[in-house]
Amino acid sequence: MLLVVGVGLSGCSDNGGDDAQPTPPTPTQPTPTGPSQVALWLTTANKTVLFQKQPLTLNFATPAASSTLPTITVDTTQTYQSIDGFGFTMTGGSAYVLHQMGATERAALLKELFATDANSIGTSYLRVSIGASDLDAQVFSYDDLPAGQTDPQLTKFSLDPDRQHLLPVLKEILAINPSIKILGSPWSPPTWMKTNGNSKGGSLKPEFYDAYAQYFVKYIQGMKAEGVTIDAITLQNEPLNPDNNPSMMMTAAEQTTFIKQSIGPALKSAGLTTKIILYDHNTDRTDYPLTVLADAQARQYVDGSAFHLYAGSIDALSAVHNAYPDKNVYFTEQFVDASGNFAGDLSWHTNNLIIGATRNWSRNVLEWNLAADPSNGPHTPGGCTTCLPAVTISGNAVTRNTAYYIIAQAAKFVRPGSVRINTSVPSNLPNVGFKNPSGQKVLIVLNTSSNPQTFVVKYRGNDLQVTLDGGSVGTYVW
Repeated sequence: MLLVVGVGLSGCSDNGGDDAQPTPPTPTQPTPTGPSQVALWLTTANKTVLFQKQPLTLNFATPAASSTLPTITVDTTQTYQSIDGFGFTMTGGSAYVLHQMGATERAALLKELFATDANSIGTSYLRVSIGASDLDAQVFSYDDLPAGQTDPQLTKFSLDPDRQHLLPVLKEILAINPSIKILGSPWSPPTWMKTNGNSKGGSLKPEFYDAYAQYFVKYIQGMKAEGVTIDAITLQNEPLNPDNNPSMMMTAAEQTTFIKQSIGPALKSAGLTTKIILYDHNTDRTDYPLTVLADAQARQYVDGSAFHLYAGSIDALSAVHNAYPDKNVYFTEQFVDASGNFAGDLSWHTNNLIIGATRNWSRNVLEWNLAADPSNGPHTPGGCTTCLPAVTISGNAVTRNTAYYIIAQAAKFVRPGSVRINTSVPSNLPNVGFKNPSGQKVLIVLNTSSNPQTFVVKYRGNDLQVTLDGGSVGTYVW
């Protein structure tokens, strides 16, 4: 059995969240027996250890002659995609609850989330909504008008809705981590651009394709003027889902036309290098990104495709990558349901996202909502009521939930610019390996069985024998 005495990241206890359990008192830390080549950071399914460095001496040694243990062979000579980062979506609701905290308490939490020091988890990628998402207190765009009016020249465009909470919090985050990557995604354009004149559903009117392209240009330029660089945009969150509030349908044919005729040329003409990432929906419909990418005129403007996993299989990312290997793939959203349980969600998300998405070429992994109140709000009328955030904030009290630990196991160690490396996958031990720009190796392993599993990590002809409890996630760093 693994020693499960916790040391390391201060302030990262869990007060329950989903599957609420009190954190047991930390026992006295034993003294390691000698220097350790390998550091292990552990989260256990039963929550007795929550992202804590283990006081173990772990060293590679000459292989045992007759070992029959499952073996993960790490090969740094075989490399795959570069990594942009791991993180969350900071919705307008997230920004609101964070902004309600006391300045001192908020600063401490943001440092814990976004800094790269010993007491932080190193979140390195954020998604934000362009206009409102369904986890804002109300629906809005940056150019709202009375019914019947239009503004194709965007003379009334304003980022003022974001200046109340989102931009102040973003600026505090950027002061902590100036290099964090930020992806912008719209849930709906202004309603006057839509076929149904409503924030929910409808489609983009063809006569406003160019105006909507300039809406993105103004957004990117406006955020830059505020000190916020938008690294990439998607063109429509869940373009095949008309049921969110806000939302909009955008077929593959419509997105293709919008890219090649409007948004691609608009960004180029404005001298903007912000990446265009298409699709941003479930892996069961790879026909959508493949249709857009098949159009050479659209493809020239596109960096890659983004995916969610509310339907489909994560290996679909590889199918899209293999069809267009010069285009990137990204994983941009998955929520933890508040009715779930810690053990099951930790295992599923780690297996499918942290391990599965990256083994299938994704350059990032984003869980959904960063922060919410104890009722999983705020949200729009009809917005998600069961989306458990990474952190629940009640006044200045913070509860760290499942998504916090899922992302922490990767974000702290797999820094932007890391590359995925080849690792073998024994039964019940899905895993993924990376090499950091500094040369440091990171191996993330999940034990999907219910029993402890002893296994060997083989690296450069030497073996490291370790044991991982059932359902637990270990990040091994050397």
